[in-house]
Amino acid sequence: MNPIKKIGFVGIGNMGHPMAGHLVKAGLDVTVYDLRPESVKAFVSEHGGNAAGSLVDAAHGADAVITMLPDDKVVRKVVLGDGSENCIGAGLAKGAVVIDMSTCNPTGTRSLAEALKPRGIEVVDAPVMGGVIFARDASLDIMVGGEAALVDRIRPVLRTMGRNIIHCGGTGSAHALKALANYVNACALINAIEAMTIGRRFGLDSKMMAEALTTMCAGRNHPVPKKIVPQVLTRNFGSGMAMGFIAKDVGIAVETARSVNAFAPLAERVSILWSDAAAKLGPGIDQTEIARYWEDATGVKL
Repeated sequence: MNPIKKIGFVGIGNMGHPMAGHLVKAGLDVTVYDLRPESVKAFVSEHGGNAAGSLVDAAHGADAVITMLPDDKVVRKVVLGDGSENCIGAGLAKGAVVIDMSTCNPTGTRSLAEALKPRGIEVVDAPVMGGVIFARDASLDIMVGGEAALVDRIRPVLRTMGRNIIHCGGTGSAHALKALANYVNACALINAIEAMTIGRRFGLDSKMMAEALTTMCAGRNHPVPKKIVPQVLTRNFGSGMAMGFIAKDVGIAVETARSVNAFAPLAERVSILWSDAAAKLGPGIDQTEIARYWEDATGVKL
């Protein structure tokens, strides 16, 4: 596969602006487009590169086009046109690649790839983890979905914008992992907030709780490196804590919340899940066997 040298970049917003800037700095031939002409003008003034007056212009002659847009519906419209000839697909030749760095629905990404495949145009999903600060210093973590040879082809481009390139699997896999990572983070955030508001109602100090929870939950006891990897993925299931005891402790947390009239919908639901798992699998088995509760319900094995 030929190396990627000429790139169109669509979406010069808070993230796209610095990301495209790194491409120019790396010596790539970059043409940028945005619905806001002033954003394109500001980018070219600051970084150089070329300004495109249309989506077709941004894609014309490009080895790859990078999209950094709100969602998969916008990406699809920009790429396929939705009845308009002014679209990325109209400007790309066979052998080109669409690199979607937006955060999108993975089923939409797969659908887009299927639509472009007959034209000989490939699609790679490459969403990022990290905000504007990380985009500015090129330290984004970039997940990539696509065939291995294709990922290798675009890897030098991605390295100009990020510190880690994680190949997740086939097309759509990176978008799926990005959404799941944000889901885990979102759960952890409300989990901590819920616990601390219960604690405040009970009379505990916020700063003390934050420091204690960091030690007890975020560090050495983080569930992924400390329980899922060594116990669940290996099928050892030997963390040393019985499922029944965890169910009991979560129940105590819920009772505490109720005793001080605290809002605890997550804790209430988690308590039900742990109690049900303990009843079905046995209270004496290791806590990490809670994974089997989800595996049985979902029909997969971690």
